[in-house]
Amino acid sequence: MHMKVFINYAPKDEDLATELVARLEAAGLDVWFKKREIFPGDNWAEKTSEGLKESDAMVVLLTPSSLESEAVQNNISYALGDKSFSQRVIPVLVRDVEKFASDRIPWVLKLLQPVSLGKDSATNAGFNQIVQALKNAA
Repeated sequence: MHMKVFINYAPKDEDLATELVARLEAAGLDVWFKKREIFPGDNWAEKTSEGLKESDAMVVLLTPSSLESEAVQNNISYALGDKSFSQRVIPVLVRDVEKFASDRIPWVLKLLQPVSLGKDSATNAGFNQIVQALKNAA
């Protein structure tokens, strides 16, 4: 089965999102990445909506910035309400998780098994877990 993965992240986390995209694509996954899909002059809300509709899974980078982002929260709400994303939303706890309040994490994401990318995100273990979770869900 072909699977397209939507990467949900805050703008401050773009470097990590870029690394994640490279690793997912190296593993043979198709990725919707706003950095490549939305251009100056585009209606970002419309383009994001199109990206969500054509995607089958979502990886959510949970950071203090993303938990404050209304756009990230809206994308999570869409995915959790759409049957095509069923069991295909992967929450990723990034770096200093203890620095942000757990009450900011949407309650429903707390029900899902997260992947952790520790302070040293250069390690492959967390990225490999994300790839494996997506392949298992395919």
